[in-house]
Amino acid sequence: MEGKLRAPEPDARMGDVVARVSDALRRRWMLFIGIVSAVTLIGVLAVASMPPHYTAAARIRLDPSRSPLAGNAQAQRAELTPEAIDTEVMALRSPELAQAITAAHNLRADPEFAPANGTAASGHAVTAALLSHLTVDREAMAYVLQLRFTSADPLKAAALANAFAEGYIDRRMTNRVGTAERQSAWFRQRLDELGREVMEAEASAADYRARAGIVHSSAGPGAGTISDQQVAPLASSLASAESDAAAARSNLAAARAQVARGGMDAVSEVLGSVVIADLRRQRAEVLRARGEIDARYGERHPESIRVANQLASLDGQIDAEAQRVIGSLQASAAAAEARAGSLRASLDMLEHQREHSTRDAVIAAGLEREAAAKRALYERTSQMSLESMQAARLPIAQAEVIERAAPPVRPSAPNKPLLYALVLIVAMAAGMGTVAVIELSGGGLRSIKEIEDRLGVPVLAVVPRVRSGQNPADVMLERPASMFAESLRIARAAILGAREEHVPRVIAITSALPAEGKTTVALAFARTLAIGGTPTLIVECDIRRAVLRELVRSGSSGPGLIEVLRGEADAGEAIRPGDVTNLDQLLVRSPFFKADDPFGEGRMERLIAGLRDRYGHIVLDLPPLIGLADGRPLAALADATAVVIKWNATPAPAAASALSWLRTDGSNPVGVILTQVDPAAPAVGGLYHHSKLYSDYYRAA
Repeated sequence: MEGKLRAPEPDARMGDVVARVSDALRRRWMLFIGIVSAVTLIGVLAVASMPPHYTAAARIRLDPSRSPLAGNAQAQRAELTPEAIDTEVMALRSPELAQAITAAHNLRADPEFAPANGTAASGHAVTAALLSHLTVDREAMAYVLQLRFTSADPLKAAALANAFAEGYIDRRMTNRVGTAERQSAWFRQRLDELGREVMEAEASAADYRARAGIVHSSAGPGAGTISDQQVAPLASSLASAESDAAAARSNLAAARAQVARGGMDAVSEVLGSVVIADLRRQRAEVLRARGEIDARYGERHPESIRVANQLASLDGQIDAEAQRVIGSLQASAAAAEARAGSLRASLDMLEHQREHSTRDAVIAAGLEREAAAKRALYERTSQMSLESMQAARLPIAQAEVIERAAPPVRPSAPNKPLLYALVLIVAMAAGMGTVAVIELSGGGLRSIKEIEDRLGVPVLAVVPRVRSGQNPADVMLERPASMFAESLRIARAAILGAREEHVPRVIAITSALPAEGKTTVALAFARTLAIGGTPTLIVECDIRRAVLRELVRSGSSGPGLIEVLRGEADAGEAIRPGDVTNLDQLLVRSPFFKADDPFGEGRMERLIAGLRDRYGHIVLDLPPLIGLADGRPLAALADATAVVIKWNATPAPAAASALSWLRTDGSNPVGVILTQVDPAAPAVGGLYHHSKLYSDYYRAA
């Protein structure tokens, strides 16, 4: 439910804005139309005087292909970065190319690019002017550059656009070929230098290898010195010899242990000897024969003695053979130890020699690496030289003109229909801006709501502005049914009220500042009261200005208010009949600028008290409150005080100060009367009697 109640607020605020804009335009439509017309006329004349310009366009395709010497498809693939394309755009707009075109087409004498004063143009000035007519852009994400040249002559625009495109291609090819040739010459010179350096490095490495005894290149698998090559086989032989010596020592130790445990017969080498096995076989046969002989002949028989001797001889042979086997083991162990010791001594000597040759090997390896690096650099430079020579012999253009510029048929600028529309928009904006500045610079109060919100008092009446040359106070006499006359009747009803109780009899009309229509309102209000049938007296208290005598239709001579207050004349002598029935007037004969206060010492208070019984209403035309001292004490003498505010002119702080002073002084400010309001302004409708709605009720003022 709350949403439904708050929804109309934005519309209401927008409606207020629209209403204020419409109000300002209605009031200042002549100013608005005048500014719009003047700006539109100036703009139309300026646009109509603009010379036409023609733009011719040429298109250049960039070939991003790499060198044809590339060895694979990946290397040949097209690739152009945005930075590279921007570089080509800058090349198209280079001052060198522009200078060449300037010279080729004799543009220094062309008035379109040369100074208009007829003086000789410098080359830089003409070049800058020429480039200002040139635009180069990339088409979307394609490798295509669009070159546009603008000129007052369509033929010239096309010719210069093509000149830039062709000049760019020619300079690109020429620069590329020249660069390739210079690179090729540099490569040849560099290759000669690198060749000599490679030969010197390889020769130096070979000489050092020979001096150091390095038999192989460090790049091969068998790199090293002679000592390095001898160490490996000698170390292998030493390991084998030490293994054999260890085996021999082991066999000898085992044999000795077996002899210690069970004699030589227990030695495995002895048991495995073929000779000893044969001798033992023979001994076994002799033992068998001995047993038969001993059994047959006895131990003393010669045959038994022979067999015994034969058996002893075999045992001796067996023992001798066993001793020989043991000796052989000892000899083998000693020989293996000797061989291992010899090999170990040789290896120690080689290791010592190898330590001395390590530094030579490191130096040789460094020389060989240097020679290899120079060889690689030579080969790479040779490859680059080959590519450069190929580029010099095959000048492939990496850009081409795919669309030449043709003379344009229609001008590209100015777009006069668009400019005319912009001129109209600018003119309307200027008119609106001027009206807005005037409205905002006024700083006055314009609406009923604004007055009531900021001042805290009601608006008693809204008095419309009358046509120039008319006396506003006379309008109600000449046209009593006009809106002006009705506004004063509304003020009367607002001040007096609908009931007869406590009707204010002394009514003061004042204002915060001068020239707000206060005196006119006071006279018109007094006439309205008199026309209503109430005896009314208007007293002119604005003694320094004293203009009321000029506004009334009835003549006024003799003493005035000042003379009455000073006691120089009686009030009856100074009061004169007004120009409306039931209206009397007590005016000031001439402006009073003396230092004394004629209203002081209770003189004005006694005068008003003496006149109350004679008139139903007394209207006091007071001076402005701000800047003058007379108005505030006089307002305190009135039963009710109405403050006049000029529409769209009286500053809100001034009006607020005036009302605050009245309250402080004990006066009774009943409200404000808004004067000189534009009849078409919303302020008039603020009291719900807008002229269009009440046209049948009023007659035009």
